[in-house]
Amino acid sequence: MAAVSVKCLFLWLLLCLYVRLSETKNTRVSMDDDLLLPYAHGHGPSHSHRHVRDCQSVLYGNTTHESRPSSNHSGLPVAESTVFVEPVVPGGSRWVYGHMTVVQDPLRTVSVLEPGGPGGCGMSKRATVEETAQAAGCLYAQNAGFFNTNGGQCLGNVVSDGRKVQDSNGVQNAQFGIRRDGTLVFGYLSQEDVLDQSNPFVQLVSGVVWLLRNGEVYINQSLTAECDKTQETGTLLDFINVVSARTAVGHDAEGKLILFQIDGQTRQRGMNLWEVAEFLKQYGVINAINLDGGGSSTYVMDGSLASYPSDSCEPRSRPRCSRRVSTILCVHPRRCQPANCSGHGDCVDGRCRCQDGWQGAACDSLVCQPPACGPHGFCTAGGCVCDAGWRGKNCSQVCIPGFYGDGCNQTCSCVNGGSCDPVHGRCACPSGFHGNTCEQVCPLGFFGPSCAQECRCDDLCPCDPQTGSCNATLRGEANNTLHRAGHCLAEQMFALWRRDEEAHREQPHLTERTWLMITFTLASLLSVSLLVHLVQACRGSVAVHLPERRDYSYVPLNDINGAASRAGGGARKSGKGPFALDDSDSQDEIWTPSGTL
Repeated sequence: MAAVSVKCLFLWLLLCLYVRLSETKNTRVSMDDDLLLPYAHGHGPSHSHRHVRDCQSVLYGNTTHESRPSSNHSGLPVAESTVFVEPVVPGGSRWVYGHMTVVQDPLRTVSVLEPGGPGGCGMSKRATVEETAQAAGCLYAQNAGFFNTNGGQCLGNVVSDGRKVQDSNGVQNAQFGIRRDGTLVFGYLSQEDVLDQSNPFVQLVSGVVWLLRNGEVYINQSLTAECDKTQETGTLLDFINVVSARTAVGHDAEGKLILFQIDGQTRQRGMNLWEVAEFLKQYGVINAINLDGGGSSTYVMDGSLASYPSDSCEPRSRPRCSRRVSTILCVHPRRCQPANCSGHGDCVDGRCRCQDGWQGAACDSLVCQPPACGPHGFCTAGGCVCDAGWRGKNCSQVCIPGFYGDGCNQTCSCVNGGSCDPVHGRCACPSGFHGNTCEQVCPLGFFGPSCAQECRCDDLCPCDPQTGSCNATLRGEANNTLHRAGHCLAEQMFALWRRDEEAHREQPHLTERTWLMITFTLASLLSVSLLVHLVQACRGSVAVHLPERRDYSYVPLNDINGAASRAGGGARKSGKGPFALDDSDSQDEIWTPSGTL
């Protein structure tokens, strides 16, 4: 029982010792004492990209960077790493220890990573190369971009796996990047180059000093392009000339990416940048830029430190410690870029297998490319999609007559010879017809296209609805319409005339009843008069038959008047009165029907 207790106590002590050792290991940090900074204040020159362009040799024209297609040897190992111990100069006394890694397929196997993973730059985080590489599963990794040693901010341009982390706002330092199509880019970039989306960067990091350009040492030109202020170890020229640990990246003639790292101690051992450029040139590197060096220079294999850092440790339980840096270059197993193949393919062994209708390394380009569909269509994964009213493989043919719309699959409804607009289906009516489907003949009195012209016939007679001819025979329906219209018009005219006649007719002074009474009265009087005459006639007849009643005196009125006048005169003479009778008054004259007696 006692033996078991002793054993448990022993195991407990071992466990505590392991934890203590682990804590000690994890708490060792770099003292950042081997600083190799290119600028004393800030980072990068203050002049513009135009200054860099104007100051470079006319040999390069206006191009301030070099581009080269990357290799894509999928059948070979991802990368080959070589450890070398070689003299700095052939036959010289100074030797260097370092690593050179040749990457066969940079587009699918190399990434620029933020410190500690995504978001590290945004948090001004710093992490050792081991920590970042282990989290990302890197096969090989080395430090990359510069950072602010006080605040920890990442400096320069950073694009990680197609995600723009930050840009330098046009600061002119040497750049390394990989574009979406796999193109390797080295040199100086304008702000427009960095933000270009036609073929955007999927990886991008900033260095200082362009070492090799097209196989030639380019350091003197870099001094002109990047020199601005002094840095903590002296001028930019001193930064170039001092021996120290160095890190660089470049490519060879086949487009393979070359990662380069050597150990050293500032001003004691290592290489200056002239020596780095010549060393890389001897190994066939075409373009290369310098990355962060000094105590930042670190190389990691399979998550373990493989280089000998130059920074001292705190606490000093070990002589040297890895510095916490910013971005790193990570060589990892093949990955599709982007991982989802832009949503248009499947990732197989680091390569995108594109769906039908898509092409490109990232399956982000349509097989159908403008101007394949001409001005009347657009490209899709299934080919050309034509605008309404157009058809054909390349959208160059108008819809056949009688059809319109998208895909020309809608049927026109025009009648009477009307033509159909192939886009919207609107009917264009021939002369003499109108309406949405040209179903209506022009109204009487109008003719021509859209029935817009008025007939010019005598007496306002209708004309032919198509030609406008006045000597035309209308169709049966038009004749019936015209007949009904004429009949209706005549009825209306007669009714109007009657109303006008009655309106202007004089009103009678007597009523109809009064006229009837007058007529009756006159008829009665006429009847009475007739009756009187009949009576008189009857009396005359009775006198003829009764002779004793026929004698009567007849005295002519003129004689009476004459006798009166004469009697008056004689009376005045004779002194007789006015009533004296003439002598003739005594002579009676008797009138009989047979004569005077």
